[in-house]
Amino acid sequence: MSADNSRITRRTFVATSLAMLAVTAACGNGIGNSNDVKIDARVDATLNQMYNTYPGTRDLAAKASGMLVIPLVTEAGFILGGAYGRGALRINGATVDYYSSVKGNAGLQIGAQQYAHVLFFMTDEAMARFRRSSGWTAGADLEYVVRDEGNALTADTNTLTAPVIAAVFGQAGLRVGATLEGAKYTRIIP
Repeated sequence: MSADNSRITRRTFVATSLAMLAVTAACGNGIGNSNDVKIDARVDATLNQMYNTYPGTRDLAAKASGMLVIPLVTEAGFILGGAYGRGALRINGATVDYYSSVKGNAGLQIGAQQYAHVLFFMTDEAMARFRRSSGWTAGADLEYVVRDEGNALTADTNTLTAPVIAAVFGQAGLRVGATLEGAKYTRIIP
């Protein structure tokens, strides 16, 4: 195979992967429907689902300084991949800002999935850092209490003292084990 053919193949491969991500993201992810009323309605439905499926998250919500609720993240990849979703930051039950979640990755991966997630900011300091940042990125130190692997709330003493706790649930698709590591959250105007 000549160098020209391999470049075309790589270019085609990248274009196909990006097209697959765009098509998957457009399927029910709120693209084109980003106004605040629709986002808030989706956030309410997501919180109801989480509280009904994982009742222990009500205690986390009561103790949290705030919660970022992303009702639907669409993630797709074929070697190169990405994820996108929109949601709302709630403090004392009221929406104060809207955010997008974007993640890109490369490596051994294939498939697509959709899931919801909630970030519980357990300290005022963690909440303030998040709100001050121009683009907050979830790191490896994020503690998970729900990951849809055992359909149970898994919280221990260490988890409950973490400044930010994540609940990832409602997974559907061809990939498993959704993680938020590397996701970047940016304030948006719906």
